[in-house]
Amino acid sequence: MNLVLTKSDWAKYPFVPEATEYIKTLGLKVDSLSRPEFEPILDRAEGRVKEALLTNPPKVSYLEHNEEVELSSFPVAVVIAAATADDFIKKRYALAEARRAYDLLRREDKWKVLEVAKAFGWRVNVVTDEASAPRGYQLKLHFVDFLRNVKAFHESNWKLINRVMLGGEVYLTTYEAARLLQEEIRRHIEAKLRIDVRPILPPNVAQMVEELRLIRRRRFGKVYTEEIRFPKEAVVEAFPPCIRNLYEAAASGSHLSHAGRFALTSFLLNAGMPPSKIVDLFRSSSDFNERMTRYQVEHIAGLRGSRTRYTPYACDTLRTHGLCPGEENLCRGLRHPLTYYRRKLRMKAASKRSRPADQV
Repeated sequence: MNLVLTKSDWAKYPFVPEATEYIKTLGLKVDSLSRPEFEPILDRAEGRVKEALLTNPPKVSYLEHNEEVELSSFPVAVVIAAATADDFIKKRYALAEARRAYDLLRREDKWKVLEVAKAFGWRVNVVTDEASAPRGYQLKLHFVDFLRNVKAFHESNWKLINRVMLGGEVYLTTYEAARLLQEEIRRHIEAKLRIDVRPILPPNVAQMVEELRLIRRRRFGKVYTEEIRFPKEAVVEAFPPCIRNLYEAAASGSHLSHAGRFALTSFLLNAGMPPSKIVDLFRSSSDFNERMTRYQVEHIAGLRGSRTRYTPYACDTLRTHGLCPGEENLCRGLRHPLTYYRRKLRMKAASKRSRPADQV
């Protein structure tokens, strides 16, 4: 029996070659992920990696209501996870996706499991000679493929000496084959994550990466985080040099890169400036488009899409995008522009309190 995997199967197992070929036809490129029409795919991709970080044991759910998004979001999620450049995040995400596949595969019949296994080059066959074959087994796998995937298993029932093997083939139930495939899939995804896409990330994707790093530090790292409370209105005089330069450029109508616009917008929102005022700030730009500008500002503010309010780039990311004009004394030892802003506000408040009453 020759079974052909359908698009529904590709959404479940987006790493099979047929799924990969289909995704290529969509023209989905990293630098196009800032476009509004790809927002559902990007949101789902972020959700896959985020769920892997927030669940224990790590998992990624299967959302069958939209096969196109479920399928297309997988390679985007791989890009996002790889861009974190964090081995812990990458390994945890790969394991979560592998566990997702196992959970789906163990519900499939032997023919579906066979096709997915063949996608990885397994020398595997369905047990058809039921009269002479050992009872209870549905598949038989070449012992070399079995040994390659059983290395991480320590239970005695997985040792080759304790397995039924005839003619160099190890007999398996579909559940056992699904468990072995989990290991194959985990390694396959880990290999895909060995790429560096950071230099070509659109600003919105780069920000997602930073948010995921923050989740990782908060959940698994011993990092002290202080709640930041700012005045209700942004205080321009307290802006760090990088943001001050971007603010003045926007106000004068000078062109800002996508990264520059994102850095400025996300900072202003977190500093207390309302979205409407930020939209007005960009009106002087020669390529100003109110509809698009409002959409982007509101998306960063968490008023659209995934409803996630984004934080500004960290200093390292600003340097990567060439947005850091060079440190001043107050910048030394700081890793984030909001930390500079908070410190500068405190200094201004302390200076005001120390003045004689007749000078206030």
